[in-house]
Parts: sequence; structure tokens; C-alpha cells
Amino acid sequence: MMETPDQDLVVRCLDGDAGAFASLVGRYQKTVFNAVLRMVRDPDDAEDITQSVFVKAYEHLASYKPGHKFFSWIYRMAMNETLNFLKSRKRLERLDNPETASSEKTPDQAAEENALREDMGETLMRLDVSHRAVVVLRHFHDLSYDEIAYVLDLPERLVKSRLFTARQQLKELLTAKGWGPS
Repeated sequence: MMETPDQDLVVRCLDGDAGAFASLVGRYQKTVFNAVLRMVRDPDDAEDITQSVFVKAYEHLASYKPGHKFFSWIYRMAMNETLNFLKSRKRLERLDNPETASSEKTPDQAAEENALREDMGETLMRLDVSHRAVVVLRHFHDLSYDEIAYVLDLPERLVKSRLFTARQQLKELLTAKGWGPS
């Protein structure tokens, strides 16, 4: 059985079908939560922001333009909510790393990978929020430059510039911590 396209669910929701919106929430809630969590680190904050995103999405569903992917539209809302949250709290937190070490690795390899992930998370949190956002969207959620530009409401060239700068800063910071070329 084929999945109902997002645009059809939006139309049904606008026509009063609450179940259609529940389908959209079910489709994107986990992805939105994980994106937010990578930005704020705290699961409770991420849950609150995710809930707020879906409430706002429901309230502003009529503003959704079918020419865009619903995923990009909701992601844009999620990033805006997250950035607003971070600005209001003015706090830096480490990124969550839910991955666990593979059982096929030696204990030394697993420990080194865990240390690198921990340092990477801490280092990523040292970046300016605008740089962190492009790194998270590009490297943790595999969004294209065009999609990132849409989500963050920026010109694509600025996305590329910020990503380049963020990568350079990450490289310098990680090298200073002893990771990378000696």
C-alpha cells in the first residue's frame, strides 16, 4: 500500500481531517526531535521545542506552499524554534551522541571513537549557533545546500560560506585537542 503524499495530507487537514495531521506528525516527529536534540543536547528541551514546532505547524498549515517539500517546511520551523530557544537561553550545551560503540571493535578502538565523538560534540558546541546549524543540517541530516538555504532562510552562497568556515574552525579546534594530523 502506497503512503499518502504529504501534500494530500495537508489538504485533508485543512479540510478538517485531524487524522491527516496526526499522520504528518507520525512521519516527522522523530526526525524533527533528533535535529533539535543535536542542537540543544537536552532531551526535555528538545521534546518541548518539537511539540511547539508541531503546534505552530498546525496553526500555520495554511501558509504551507505545496511547491516545497513538507519536510523542508517543518524543518525550517524546527530550526527557527531551536535558534530562538538558544538565543533566549544563551547557553551552550554539548550535542547528544546516541550512537554506541560496535561490539566488533577492540576496547581501545571503542574508547578512542567515544573520545573523538565526545570531543567532536564539545567542539561543535563551541561554534557560533549559525555555523553549528549548517553543520548539523548538512552532516547529521544530509540536507542539500538548497534545502539548508530554505530551512535557514539564507542565500545558498551564504550556507556554503558558513559551512566552509565552520569546517575550518572545527578542524582547527580538533587539531588543537590532538585529533588529526600531527
